[in-house]
Amino acid sequence: QELTTVRVQDPRVHNEGSWNSYVDYKIFLHTNSKAFTAKTSCVRRRYREFAWLRRELQKNAGLVPVPELPGKSGFFVGSSDEFIERRRQGLQQFLER
Repeated sequence: QELTTVRVQDPRVHNEGSWNSYVDYKIFLHTNSKAFTAKTSCVRRRYREFAWLRRELQKNAGLVPVPELPGKSGFFVGSSDEFIERRRQGLQQFLER
């Protein structure tokens, strides 16, 4: 049986305290699927790259609903651990769906 797991983990705040601060997340994928040449991979991605992915999926989804992303903060709340963790969980759910 083919299995693919994806994990969103290890959020990192960059440029903390400045107006251009952002958080990226480690995306870890593990699979035994023959469709993948690499059985594990790991990249870091920002929220805006998830938003881009969702837009691209919507363009090609037809009638299939595309999962929602977690909400975007009105303005970035710096290193609010609670906000970052909620967003991490939401991004995890997005990828799982």
